[in-house]
Amino acid sequence: MAAGLLMLLGVAAILYVGAPGLATQLGLVTGADETPLRLRDNPIERRELDNGSELFAVSGQVTNPSDSTQRVPDIRAELRDAQGRIVYSWTITPQKRTLTPGAAIDFNSAKLDVPSNSKRLELSFAGENAS
Repeated sequence: MAAGLLMLLGVAAILYVGAPGLATQLGLVTGADETPLRLRDNPIERRELDNGSELFAVSGQVTNPSDSTQRVPDIRAELRDAQGRIVYSWTITPQKRTLTPGAAIDFNSAKLDVPSNSKRLELSFAGENAS
C-alpha cells in the first residue's frame, strides 16, 4: 500500500510541476495545454559541404497572436519519407522561453547527414500532437 501511495504522489507531483509533454504522452492531459503560439517555417536548405557531408538547415519563426504572455515550448522537427514515416527527428530549443502578446522570435537549426530518403519536414511544439 505504501508503494502504491508513493507512486500516486509521484504522478501527482509530475502533473503539478509539469514535465513538458509527459502528461499528454501518458494520456493524462488532453488539448487543454495546447498553445496558441504559431510556427512558420522558411524553405529548408540542403547542401553538400566540401568534406562530402550534407548540411540540412531549417529556420522559421514562432509568433504569439494571443492577448497574453505565452511560454514557448521546445520545437520538435521531424523528417518523414514519401510514405509519411518518421526517418529522423530532433528538438530545437527556442532562444526565449516567453513571448509577450504580438511578439515573435526566430529559430534555426542545422544537422549533418540526415537520411537521404527524407522528403518532408514537419514542425510542432514538443508535447503537442503533430498534425
